[in-house]
Amino acid sequence: MMRSLFSGVSGLKTHQTRMDVIGNNIANVNTVAYKYSSMTFASLMSQTTQRASGANATTGTGGVNARQIGLGVKTSAININITAQGASQSTGNPFDIMITGENFFVVSDGKQNYFTRDGSFYVDGAGNLAMTSIGYNVMGWQVDTDPVTGDVRGIKKDTVSALRIMSSANMTYPPEATSDAYMSGIIDLNDTDVTATGGKVVNLNFYDALGYTYTAKFAFKQDPGDPANNVPADKYKYTMSLTEIQDSKGNKVELPQGVDWNTLMPDKTITFDQKTGKIKELVDGTNTITDLTKMQINLAFAQISGVDNNTPANPTGNFRDITMDLSQLTTFDNKGTSTAGATNGKDDQYNSGSGRRVGAMIGVAIQQNGEIYASYDNGMTKLLGQIATARFPNASGLEKQADNLYSATMNSGSFDGIGVDITADGGYMSTGQLEMSNVDLSSEFTEMITTQRGFQANSRIITVSDTLLEELTNLKR
Repeated sequence: MMRSLFSGVSGLKTHQTRMDVIGNNIANVNTVAYKYSSMTFASLMSQTTQRASGANATTGTGGVNARQIGLGVKTSAININITAQGASQSTGNPFDIMITGENFFVVSDGKQNYFTRDGSFYVDGAGNLAMTSIGYNVMGWQVDTDPVTGDVRGIKKDTVSALRIMSSANMTYPPEATSDAYMSGIIDLNDTDVTATGGKVVNLNFYDALGYTYTAKFAFKQDPGDPANNVPADKYKYTMSLTEIQDSKGNKVELPQGVDWNTLMPDKTITFDQKTGKIKELVDGTNTITDLTKMQINLAFAQISGVDNNTPANPTGNFRDITMDLSQLTTFDNKGTSTAGATNGKDDQYNSGSGRRVGAMIGVAIQQNGEIYASYDNGMTKLLGQIATARFPNASGLEKQADNLYSATMNSGSFDGIGVDITADGGYMSTGQLEMSNVDLSSEFTEMITTQRGFQANSRIITVSDTLLEELTNLKR
């Protein structure tokens, strides 16, 4: 039997396999994060009819090359172009995530970890971040919380676990009592309010530990002097008093027995510098206060809580002492109008110590490093976890599974169970986008043409070889 027949058959089979690879690439041209495969050929084997011989110095003859007849072709390798980045497709869905770089998402069916570039995720009924297609959980790192206070200290990069971002604990942000405040603006010495009976009223809104709002009312009164003793008025000197506290409905908070407003905050005497317009002296009773950033309103001392105002030692008191900063008050000329106001929180970029009401989750955002933050309607944000990624020494050695998944093999390198921060290798995540297939249709169609011609040529080998055999059998006639 002619060897060319079997060579032609092997050529047909191999080109058919190559066509299968090309067809699969084209079929997945719109599959999210699909990585195209390419196939290479190798000669199957050769039959040696005469071995090579070396030169013979005795006879003076030269060497002769071996005589070998090839017996066909085989598939050499089918390689996945797994590191080639696909183009981005904008979706607008905040849970659609595209990886830029060579890392992979880690997902789990509850028994085994798999790896994927398909970042089409959603939040399931249990609050877990999961694959939209098959529901496998997206794996990552949990937050590291203080065991005493419960405050989030960062991310604990340990063995990956499912990211449950919509747990009941994450749906709200706890309230906090106000601990700091500041006053700023102008007390105009020609303002008629400061000489009126009630004085210039300044309100401070603040929170208790349950997030309920209250309003503390302060009055600024200009020094009237003592006409009976021929002491003239000092327009640069004022008395600052806490006159009352109201709840969110405007009801006046009743104080416990033995406690008055002066107990919560003793009247302050404020004297402004005539040259600079800033406070030069603050006196609390008979004590001069040198640090204008630490004037205390002793709410916690009085234990007023809005629950049981008649018990001074009420253990359910929800207020904290408030430290008031007066350093930004001035007495500049403002055409007889005072602009002084009070703000809860410190006068810094974080407005720390401002207190807050309870917050409901209004959104979730995923950062470029995979950190997941929730935002709340009380202005707070909370770190919920971080999406971990996997990186392999030989990513093309991963084994394809169904549903855009890969599994580790001996040749890809193993997954250590912890993973890596995607930014450690210069990669990043983009939300609202998905990675498209990296299949190049122009290249695939070109490969299809050459594969078709190769298949056609190999079929001709069989046809011609059959003709030769036919001529051989016809010798009998």
